[in-house]
Amino acid sequence: MIDRLLTGYEGSFIIKLAICLLAGFLIGLERELKGKPAGISTQSLVIGGSMIFTSLSTVIDPNSPARIAAQIVSGVGFLGAGMILKSDGDKIKNLTTAATVWYAAALGMAIGFGWYLIASIATLYAVFVPMIPKMNQRIQ
Repeated sequence: MIDRLLTGYEGSFIIKLAICLLAGFLIGLERELKGKPAGISTQSLVIGGSMIFTSLSTVIDPNSPARIAAQIVSGVGFLGAGMILKSDGDKIKNLTTAATVWYAAALGMAIGFGWYLIASIATLYAVFVPMIPKMNQRIQ
């Protein structure tokens, strides 16, 4: 039974899901260490969900996988819009959190299409870009 799971679509799915979990952990950990919303669980679920939809789209309709990809972008856009808050005055909160969730969906799509090198580089990018403002403050 195990040998059947590690071949074909199932084996590929397990590998992709493990990559999603690692990427979600790294990106989510950065958010949690800063005390920000959308931590490890949220990032892992968004990346994993996007990967599943993308992987299924390549199997169900290999001639048109972009249709489901477009719906992922729309759905996550609504999710992100719900995270953005306007507080006292004109201050906007959670914009980076919403952008991170949107980015996580794109990352899951890259994994779903099997673009592992791109997904690896993109994960590092998502971990380090939010650190730039702090590094900039230290330099000044």
